[in-house]
Amino acid sequence: MTAFLITVLVVGATFNVVTWPTFLRRVSRDPRATDAAGRRTRFFTVHLVLVVIAIALAALFVVAAIVLGTGTV
Repeated sequence: MTAFLITVLVVGATFNVVTWPTFLRRVSRDPRATDAAGRRTRFFTVHLVLVVIAIALAALFVVAAIVLGTGTV
C-alpha cells in the first residue's frame, strides 16, 4: 500500500510540474493577460495564483512521498 501511495504522490507532483507552467505560458500570451498599457490584468494574476498553488502542492507531494518512503510516519 505504501508503494502505491508513493507512486500516486510522485505522479501527481510530476503532473503539476509539467502541466501548470505550460498553462501559464499560454495564459501569458492571451490578449486578456495584459491591458492596453501592457500591465498584467486580474485574468493573469488569478491564473498565476493557481499555478503557484499547484507547484506548492507538487512540492508537498514530493515531501510526503519521501516521508512515506523513509518510514518516518
